[in-house]
Amino acid sequence: MTPIKSAAVIGGGVMGSGIAAHLANAGVRVLLLDIVPPDLKDHEKSDPKARNRFAQGGLDKAVKSRPAAFFHASFAGLVSVGNVEDDLGKLAHVDLVVEAIIEKLEPKRALFQKLEKIVAPHCVVASNTSGLRIAAMMEGFSPAFKQRFLVMHFFNPVRYMKLLELVVGPETSQETLEQIRRFGEDRLGKGVVLGKDTPNFVGNRIGAHAMMAAIHQMLADDLAPEDVDNITGLPMGHPKSASFRTADLVGLDTFAHVADNCYAALTSDEDRDVFKLPDFVRQMVDKKLLGDKTKGGFYKKGPDKSLQTLDPKTLAYRAKGGDEAVAKLTKGLSKIEDPKERLRKLVADGGKAGTFAWKVLSRSLAYSARRIGEIADEVTAVDDAMKWGYNWELGPFEAWDALGFAATLERMQKEGVKLPASVLAMKDKGATGFYKGSEVWDLQKGAYVPRKLDARNRSVVELRKGSAAVLKNDGAEAWDLGDGILGLTFKSKANSLDPDVIKMLGDAATEAEKNFRGLVIANQGEHYCVGANVFLVVMAAGQKNWDQIRGMVKAYQDVTQRLKYATVPIVAAPYGMTLGGGLELCFACSSVQAAAETYAGLVEVGVGLIPGGAGTLNMLWRAFEGIPEGAQLNTQELVTQTFKNIAMAKVATSADEAKAFGYFRRQDGVSFDRSRQVTEAKARAIGLAEAGYRPPTPRSYVLPGEGGIATLSFMVDALVAGGYASEHDGLIARKLAVVLCGGRGGAARPVTEDEVLELEREAFVSLCGEAKSQERMQYILINNKPLRN
Repeated sequence: MTPIKSAAVIGGGVMGSGIAAHLANAGVRVLLLDIVPPDLKDHEKSDPKARNRFAQGGLDKAVKSRPAAFFHASFAGLVSVGNVEDDLGKLAHVDLVVEAIIEKLEPKRALFQKLEKIVAPHCVVASNTSGLRIAAMMEGFSPAFKQRFLVMHFFNPVRYMKLLELVVGPETSQETLEQIRRFGEDRLGKGVVLGKDTPNFVGNRIGAHAMMAAIHQMLADDLAPEDVDNITGLPMGHPKSASFRTADLVGLDTFAHVADNCYAALTSDEDRDVFKLPDFVRQMVDKKLLGDKTKGGFYKKGPDKSLQTLDPKTLAYRAKGGDEAVAKLTKGLSKIEDPKERLRKLVADGGKAGTFAWKVLSRSLAYSARRIGEIADEVTAVDDAMKWGYNWELGPFEAWDALGFAATLERMQKEGVKLPASVLAMKDKGATGFYKGSEVWDLQKGAYVPRKLDARNRSVVELRKGSAAVLKNDGAEAWDLGDGILGLTFKSKANSLDPDVIKMLGDAATEAEKNFRGLVIANQGEHYCVGANVFLVVMAAGQKNWDQIRGMVKAYQDVTQRLKYATVPIVAAPYGMTLGGGLELCFACSSVQAAAETYAGLVEVGVGLIPGGAGTLNMLWRAFEGIPEGAQLNTQELVTQTFKNIAMAKVATSADEAKAFGYFRRQDGVSFDRSRQVTEAKARAIGLAEAGYRPPTPRSYVLPGEGGIATLSFMVDALVAGGYASEHDGLIARKLAVVLCGGRGGAARPVTEDEVLELEREAFVSLCGEAKSQERMQYILINNKPLRN
């Protein structure tokens, strides 16, 4: 198969520019094309910049978008722009073309007719259509072109949504499918679902049905939008944005288009009427109440910034409200960690919430079951589509199993819910659920079959060997992951650093050196590690127990240094929020295998402190890496940038941006698909071990000293004087400057690591004694967010 090194995306809108950006994230060179603006003035008609204005505008928006479309702004350099009148000929040299133009059949067919004459014989042509049929798009095209054509349906925002639906036509070659499947999984980090050539494919078919069922049921039960969102969010295993907030985020016009497409195309669907938009939703679209894009949809912010809700009966906004009993119940359910338990308790409720949940859920489950064979062949395809494309915690069939397969089936039958014969046959054959260990029920074959699992997609728990942990305490445990690798996982709340975790880090390093050839630190949960347990510091500071704080800081400094100089490779596998002490842990490891979506930074200034786990030392020392011996180094520049990153609590918005900031090394690994991260981290540890890993040697550097402190203090004074920083911010920054400059005598001789650590430790302890720092720590402890003053 020809590797995909270059691509073209036609259509510079939100989806097209997002696809181009993510292709660039994967290292693919991209040509982004759009139409020539129709309103060009005479002098612009020969100006390439003017003719490329639409494509350039799409690229510019992608660069500026928040959340960011590119992993790092520099990746936009891989994208060039053009227009479909002047630059289609350039597509003769690309390996992949993705069409993302207006969702109308004839313009797409006209474009494909041009592409058929231009693209190379190996080039794959794909449409990002969300609902048009391949049969209609490809009618009359040559067999060779049809063999290289398929649908690549990305979900928005492309970088963040894992789902990639692939849909092939009857003539699409198996080689084309496998090439794009591998490209999607291995290069783009997507979860690939194979759908069938039916309207809205898999995710949007089931998602639109579930959303529309909720809207119709809300009207029937006389509930408010707030009630529906309280029920269909976390309690049902769906995102916090639930139903109506999600519609506002996506755009009501987009949602209406999907529903209208289903209603128009699905003339033989037994539940077709569910896709018919209620009158109030149609009026919202007509009135441009489209959600966030028009600053008002189902919700909007009032003049006082309070959230208001649209009343479906009057189309007027009112203060946010809803049923108090529903709100109270669902708030309690949302605190339950296990989504299966949440769902069971919700459906078991005999009040408005449970009744509504069961009505919409049972309808959705049955509808999903009836679609097997029509939109996809496997229940796993439907479940994966909803988890990856809609961020559901449980797919429909996983939810059915969570509620109890037999009991749910029996209740549906009693209430007259229409079920397919294939599900009824499951019960007759004694099936206990759709999933059973490593097997899944095939509704078309009527039997359990092995699940198609990628061996790379294994969590740290699934990699564990044996029946017991090698090491264990209340904060963490270490297991044998096989192949001579020990795996350490935190068990503390939010994977925070507490005395048990810190002790286990040292113990695991010792165990790995004795009986293993490497150590991987891989956590579970929403975030990798959000830093130290602030409660312990607050308590000690309140008691003015400075020696206890000094001991806590030294304990973590000692363990990070212990990890750094271990005789076996230690690999961190960060993801999500990796902040404060979590990033300091990564600094201490031999290597990092980061998830692409890793948000890393030293944010201690937000709680009135500076890094206290060798973060100042190791970040500074990393800035000095790669400088040849004998070079006349101006350390002030490197110290200043390190100072800015820490003093401004600069958080990288991706693993690649973390590399640019100096938080991770350039040679550290990045996992596009977090499902593969632990196996890739393990492979990295094995590779280092087999390559003859040797720990680094301690270093010392001449630092800026008193002159550097004066320079940084002048910078801080200017910010404080200008009102850009508070007096307390200035105090923190000045203490940080002393540490990074090696103290006042830092320029007189090389400063050792131990000397920097002592400076860091004493600055940390002294800040704990400041009333403002204590106020910040207490605030974040109570409110779980930083105090801004």
